[in-house]
Amino acid sequence: MLHKNLRHQVEEKLLTSYESMYRIAYTYVKNADDALDIVQDSAYKAIKNAKSIKQEEYIETWIYKIVINCAIDFLKHSKKEMATESLEELHHIGTTDHYMDFDTIRALDILNEKERAVVVLRFFEEKKLDEIAAVLGMNGNTVKSTLYRSLQKLKIELEKGEMPYEGYCGNQ
Repeated sequence: MLHKNLRHQVEEKLLTSYESMYRIAYTYVKNADDALDIVQDSAYKAIKNAKSIKQEEYIETWIYKIVINCAIDFLKHSKKEMATESLEELHHIGTTDHYMDFDTIRALDILNEKERAVVVLRFFEEKKLDEIAAVLGMNGNTVKSTLYRSLQKLKIELEKGEMPYEGYCGNQ
């Protein structure tokens, strides 16, 4: 009976986390169809392995870890070129504004898989550092340093495209 209850809880969490799962997958593969395939594969794996969950309060964390691992596996095994599609596709499932910032999404490409996962979970999915550590199987201090390093890389990348403002802040 306990396993059926866990499976039911996993199914419920999958339904409520669908949009987040899709956005995480999309930030990795940049293709709507592939992201949907990753979400479907992740949901299947979560339901199939629901009995392996040790603590109910970590179901969401466990699901995010599955999505990230499926996305990384997809990228490793994919032989085709990832086509960058319009980010407008994200809008059809109710994403938030920070997912629509094309420059930010493109800048994420400079990060490695772990760095990208930390940034996406922290700022796009608004997860706490300890939750990120649990999802990625990292030490809390490692998450902090990875986040700091990633933000520095993103800052440099995003500043490349900015124009200097002459006469700004009284410097005329």
